Amino acid sequence: MKSRFVRAMLASAALVAAIALAGCNADMVPNGRAQAPLSEKMLSEIASKNMDKESPILVRIFKEESELEVWKQTRDGEYALLKSYPVCRWSGDLGPKKKEGDRQAPEGFYTITPGQMNPNSSYYLAFNTGFPNAYDRSHGYTGSELMVHGDCSSRGCYAMTDEQIQEIYALARESFFGGQKAFQLQAFPFRMTAMNMARHRNSPHFAFWKMLKEGYDNFEASKQEPKVAVCEKKYVFDPAATDDKPLKFNAAGKCPAYQLDQSIADAVLEHRRKEQVQMAQYIAQGVATAKPRHGIDGGMNQVFAEKLGTQDGYDSKGRPIQVATAPGSLPRGENMPAPATVVSVPRAPDAQPEPQIQLASVPVPQPAPNASQAASRSGSIGGLIGNLNLFGNSSTAAAPAQVQAPPTAAAAPRPAPRPLTRTANAAPASAPTTPPAKPKAVAAAPAPASPRVAQAEPSTAEPAPQLRTAFSAQPANSGSTLTGAQPVMPVGSFDQRWSGSAR
Repeated sequence: MKSRFVRAMLASAALVAAIALAGCNADMVPNGRAQAPLSEKMLSEIASKNMDKESPILVRIFKEESELEVWKQTRDGEYALLKSYPVCRWSGDLGPKKKEGDRQAPEGFYTITPGQMNPNSSYYLAFNTGFPNAYDRSHGYTGSELMVHGDCSSRGCYAMTDEQIQEIYALARESFFGGQKAFQLQAFPFRMTAMNMARHRNSPHFAFWKMLKEGYDNFEASKQEPKVAVCEKKYVFDPAATDDKPLKFNAAGKCPAYQLDQSIADAVLEHRRKEQVQMAQYIAQGVATAKPRHGIDGGMNQVFAEKLGTQDGYDSKGRPIQVATAPGSLPRGENMPAPATVVSVPRAPDAQPEPQIQLASVPVPQPAPNASQAASRSGSIGGLIGNLNLFGNSSTAAAPAQVQAPPTAAAAPRPAPRPLTRTANAAPASAPTTPPAKPKAVAAAPAPASPRVAQAEPSTAEPAPQLRTAFSAQPANSGSTLTGAQPVMPVGSFDQRWSGSAR
């Protein structure tokens, strides 16, 4: 009983020190949010899993699945999963954080001490991940204030809802009260299973992820918090000395002679062997690789995505986005106004039509000619037939040189001698058989039309195919003055990922 009281006093002192380390004023004390007790439901869950309220915890985060897990030590000494939380928002892409401002949420193994807990965060509650750690610094990675916090808004962080971070914060607080000096945060790009490793085998981060998987496998096999060291710019997990001399690790220096902790070696090595064999089998079977995430910023668990309503907006660069208010905010005190909480959802840009060239002329229907007029225009008709063949109308290829009679009303309509519109990239058409009139502001002057183009009565037959691009408008009818159509405006898919607002 006495030892527990001493541990509680030491943990309380550590939390007081955390306020100073968080940059708070000396007269500030932890607010009610940081002191909120665990719910009766959570206490019941802890007891049902053979755990104590103050036993140590361990946290794992998975980007691709957008999930955060809290593991807690049982009375048997092993860690067991206490609860999984859907992550409300993370930013960046799969892979490690490398430099300040790259919007990447970190990946790796981090140590969270009481001094990294922030009870007065602007994002409800928070704790600092500790980025950059020894591994990150050995590679020259930069960044600061990478948090796990509330408010569902991220710019390089892992954001939860306010209710979630309050419970996670309380679980960490109770573990510190129980004597845990620090808890481990494991941040992964995805669940490091053999299948997922095979799916991401073509990633440029694959070598880094294979290294993280060693620590992942150690925990999966032993259910003990892996001991983490860094040497030769790489992670080393559960090292043990080969003699009685203590191990000394230098992140950028040469690794000392060490071996895997013998207390877990058998279980860990067997688990690693099975995973490597399984991954090789998946690759040999040709398991499809994961789709690239080009242009997608971060993610959100589907349980939140399904609850968000969106509205159109624009980001700082003028790109179209959809803005949504995040769910799950708790009431704030009178002196703690809630900051704007939005997440932005990239959507497909509006389709732009190809530029159109101004019309040079518009044929105007003429009365059907009599037989003598048709005969006198036989030369013009021959030239017209040649132009019609450009549109794939094979029925005109064997047309006679002399026209015996005007076409009937039921005859299939023929396209104009030259297309009315074309795109800026289209090749120029051949010259028309009759000179076009000068264009006017709305419609060009009437031009003589061929008897095969202008019909006295509308036709009901199928129109001949015309050359059009994917963005061309439908052909204008004979009474139109201009040809064109409004561009199609596709609606952005909400299945896409979200870019974070300012933290």
